[in-house]
Amino acid sequence: METVIRTGAARNLGCLFGRKERIMSKFLVIAEKPSVAQSYAKNLSAYKREDGYLEGESCIVSWCLGHLAEYAQPEEYDPKYEKWQFDDLPILPEAWKLKVSKDKKKQFDVLKGLMNRSDVEYLVNGCDAGREGELIFQRVYDLAGCRKPVKRLWISSMEDAAIQKGFQTMKSEEEYKNLCMAAVCRAQADWLIGMNGTRAYTTRYFKRLVVGRVQTPTLAMLAERQERIEHFQKEAFYKVALTDGKLTVVSENIANEEAADLLAALCNGSTAVVTQMKKEDKKAFPPRLYDLTSLQREANRYFGYTAKRTLEMLQELYEEKLVTYPRTDSQFVTEDMKDSVEELVGKMPVLLSFVDYGQLGHGIKRVINNAKVSDHHAILPTKEAVEKGIADLPADKKNLMMLICQQLVQATGEEYLYEQTDITVKCQEHDFKARGKIPVQMGFKEVEKAFKQLCVKAEPVEEKEKETSIPAGYEEGKRLFPVKAEKTTHYTSPPKPFNEDTLLAAMETAGNKEFDSETEKKGLGTPATRASIIEKLVSSGYAQRKGKQILPSTEGKELVKVMPEYLKSAVMTAEWENQLLMMEKGQITDTQFMGEITSLVRKILEVCREIPEEERRRFQTAREVIGKCPVCGCDVFEGKQNFYCSNRQCDFALWKENRFLGSMEKNLDKKMARELLDKACTHVKGLYSKKKDMKFDADLLLALEDGKRDSIWNSQRRKRNKTRR
Repeated sequence: METVIRTGAARNLGCLFGRKERIMSKFLVIAEKPSVAQSYAKNLSAYKREDGYLEGESCIVSWCLGHLAEYAQPEEYDPKYEKWQFDDLPILPEAWKLKVSKDKKKQFDVLKGLMNRSDVEYLVNGCDAGREGELIFQRVYDLAGCRKPVKRLWISSMEDAAIQKGFQTMKSEEEYKNLCMAAVCRAQADWLIGMNGTRAYTTRYFKRLVVGRVQTPTLAMLAERQERIEHFQKEAFYKVALTDGKLTVVSENIANEEAADLLAALCNGSTAVVTQMKKEDKKAFPPRLYDLTSLQREANRYFGYTAKRTLEMLQELYEEKLVTYPRTDSQFVTEDMKDSVEELVGKMPVLLSFVDYGQLGHGIKRVINNAKVSDHHAILPTKEAVEKGIADLPADKKNLMMLICQQLVQATGEEYLYEQTDITVKCQEHDFKARGKIPVQMGFKEVEKAFKQLCVKAEPVEEKEKETSIPAGYEEGKRLFPVKAEKTTHYTSPPKPFNEDTLLAAMETAGNKEFDSETEKKGLGTPATRASIIEKLVSSGYAQRKGKQILPSTEGKELVKVMPEYLKSAVMTAEWENQLLMMEKGQITDTQFMGEITSLVRKILEVCREIPEEERRRFQTAREVIGKCPVCGCDVFEGKQNFYCSNRQCDFALWKENRFLGSMEKNLDKKMARELLDKACTHVKGLYSKKKDMKFDADLLLALEDGKRDSIWNSQRRKRNKTRR
């Protein structure tokens, strides 16, 4: 089942919201998942259960199954695209086709029927409140051919109170048309770059090379980091430490070992003088609340959860009404939430055994910023979580809930106050320094420390900041005699491989240096998509997990080597994300954005067209030649399913599994293929005749119809081995 929609087109909402509404018989609410639909139905008194939906007196509630519809494959636009040919590119649909997957067709048919029911007056888009939710609804709406008016349900929590308020404050879908347009354009851009780029590079290099708008620059970051690690050469550097038995001070880094030895010899046993003693009161501010990316990072750091696993658990907790909307990019809440957040903070000791009421701060204002909240506020536990408790949750979900709850306590807690002392000691005209820190007020760090001690099995790998103090009795002018001097040797360290935590951070900040401070959206992907990008790289074989590390595979590094800089550039992809945000705000049109994407597709093809012949065969150097093609004379190579001609303009192939040989319980092997290509004949033993229930040997002959293209099997049976089964 498929339909055709125009590029970037928003649905026609009619004129309902410009006039006084008349009494409607029923409205249809479409949720993203069945579990969410059940929560809606409960609050709408829709208790009558039918096949694929719930119905009440005034409404019907049904659901999608995530993405019910996807853009069709190229061959569904034109059969010629079944064969990958460079000359058939670019593929630029004038009208986009949508298709329902077979396993979801039943539910789509339910939705289509409900949308077109005569008693359904209007629809409610109850999919997740974000770009992806808009896309899911848009596709179903278009595919069903529906033209009824739509209202938008926009909520950040699955609690009953939030759902009820959401239905009371619904807006016209027209107000979300720019968000919908951005969702459509993002999906179409990914399709165009992926389909054209992958086919272009695959056909030019005779090897499947997958190109992705976000995937490729992310892989490039992995490969660049691994390249630096593999070619890193450690270098030694030296320090000289002085001590009078109580105080130890250290020199700056010294590159030359002889210079370090000389300084140590000069200072050892001599007199040093304290030239500077500086004390300052310092403070560290609490961390921000979690957005999705920062939560995924810390869940990986503390518990080893992948970004995908964290998002899956968050979605489940959201549907269980224990946390607010997960796919947010904000770390703040709005002014109107001040009282409810303050109330929530006050109840955190109920959920966190390691937090007492005396540790709760009064920094609510610090987490409030209306300007930094667009669609959804930061991730918070819900009031329902406090009422239900989290003790009975599975261990991994419980860990995640405690992480979210303790972050709320930290973010609204008091500052960490400490006294910092810097001391400088001069000896033999060289400065030696030390720094001490003494806590004055633990503030939010008290909660952080308790959480790590009780909930985290292993401390994070990164170095912890040591709290050291400068011994008493030292002041400017004090002479130290005699001092002991010692040289120490150190080595530069290679960059660390990416793990899920650091890769997410790199994706989030990619391209930051190239954008000004006014640019809102930077980085690769969005909080909602970064986890899936990492998983795609792993599942495609371009990256691999080694413990917590994420490393590029050999194939991944090879792919990066042949990709042009503009496809590997995080800057370009980050700019696209920013443009999509501008589209959401109505600052640019879909035509402008898609025009740039089309230009990029044509650029990809122009570059591919100019790839030299020698370069195109870089992945074929080690391939075994099975024989010569009987049609065009080019080399024949072995594939997973066949022996194929290396000339992509030639469609000659010998299939390993074919109907003729299969009927005799044989498959074509390499030896047989070699002989057929060399002599046009091969002798095969142990063929089976089902009709006669016996085995036999035969000569198989290769023939060409009309002297070209088609391969025909012929056999001459030799009834030698008449072994019956």
